[in-house]
Amino acid sequence: MTLTLFPIRLLLAAFMMLLAWPFALVASLGPAEREPEQPLALWRKVVDFLLKAIMRTMWFIGGFHRVAVKGRQALPTEAAIFTLAPHSSYFDAIPVTMTMSSIVMKAESRDIPIWGTLIRYIRPVFVSRSDQDSRRRTVEEIKRRAQSNGKWPQIMIFPEGTCTNRTCLITFKPGAFIPGVPVQPVVLRYPNKLDTITWTWQGPGALEILWLTLCQFHNQIEIEFLPVYNPSEEEKKDPALYASNVRRVMAEALGVSVTDYTFEDCQLALAEGQLRLPADTCLLEFARLVRGLGLKPEKLEKDLDRYAESAGVKSGAKINVSEFAAYLEVPVSDPLADMFSLFDESGSGEMDLREYVVALSVVCRPAHTLDTIQLAFKMYGSQEDGSIDEDALSSILKTALGVAELTVTDLFRAIDQEEKGRITFADFSRFAETYPDFAEEYLYPDQPPFKSCAQTLPALTPNGFCADFSPENSDAGRKPVRKKLD
Repeated sequence: MTLTLFPIRLLLAAFMMLLAWPFALVASLGPAEREPEQPLALWRKVVDFLLKAIMRTMWFIGGFHRVAVKGRQALPTEAAIFTLAPHSSYFDAIPVTMTMSSIVMKAESRDIPIWGTLIRYIRPVFVSRSDQDSRRRTVEEIKRRAQSNGKWPQIMIFPEGTCTNRTCLITFKPGAFIPGVPVQPVVLRYPNKLDTITWTWQGPGALEILWLTLCQFHNQIEIEFLPVYNPSEEEKKDPALYASNVRRVMAEALGVSVTDYTFEDCQLALAEGQLRLPADTCLLEFARLVRGLGLKPEKLEKDLDRYAESAGVKSGAKINVSEFAAYLEVPVSDPLADMFSLFDESGSGEMDLREYVVALSVVCRPAHTLDTIQLAFKMYGSQEDGSIDEDALSSILKTALGVAELTVTDLFRAIDQEEKGRITFADFSRFAETYPDFAEEYLYPDQPPFKSCAQTLPALTPNGFCADFSPENSDAGRKPVRKKLD
């Protein structure tokens, strides 16, 4: 197929895109923010029909001979937003081209030759990475279009925010649900015998997936439009609740599980670093609780030094849950109590604030092991030379790995070659540079090396979502909090 079908399909698909380009160019002239005329001019209706026909022909050439559509697509006045899931591939663009709905895209996409012109035609909502207020403006634009009473094209949003292998639905991002307007859930299925569609952060890359899919003689896709979901007053006020309930409806239609973990959690579990998280880590639970308190790791990272300085001043003095709430500037709540219990090792109602900062540093920058260790040395180190003893190193590494028990005696002795009974960050850094695999050798020598939790995946999903994030039931993420020493 590589020598016969693949080159023919690739050339014909490229030709169809080139054929669509002049139509999209003419139709997309004018300010992008200008409100579409109502009703559409005849020539625009003709262009819209031609572009849909050309795009459908392109997918047919690629092997998608039949696109099974179930349910009824809602009118713009019934639902201004489509929520699509699961998101697993760039082939998920098929329903976009079939409906010519708007999507949310990176602003850089508009500058891609040919493709950028086709994208501009569907009046997308662009997000700029360089604009700090871009996320807020994007939400405002979605809200403005959603409340236009059908004047703007419907918006298709993939609320998962990343690709998975369709074995479960991860946490939905709230952007599609903040406007508080009715949405129509749309579920996607690829019932192919061989999965060449899935494109995640592990497994085949984009070009390999394109090659494998075009070599398949026939590819299948099913698009099901579920009934419009009308939010309650409570859901309108709480986008997270709205998103969770819509996700539950879509999961039931797909017959899959849901998990409260996110893409960021899997990044944490699979992060490349010298201290890779073991399977029994409680840091994934910690990361979920951080988000549950409305604290965003990407913003907290900027203040890590300030948090460390404040925690270092206390020099290990214990604080209670009320003081912890005041430190985080959040009210006392069940999620806060759950997080507090992760660090309340003795059950005495007290915790060491330094452990929170170490755990937060790992969550904010999972691949930067030495940055976290250096931050910990600043908090635990002596005022004279910043050195720490074996007990302090044990506390730091147990917190950084999120485990209950850890023996660090051999590691400490290997670093403390002069047998002073104390080590500095410079000593630790030199040792880590000399022995980059020190964790496997000294911290868990009896365990087989673990490169990622994806190694335990079933053979049928080699490039799929991390198995630890695919629970067998829908109660994932709601289990009782596991204390660090439990």
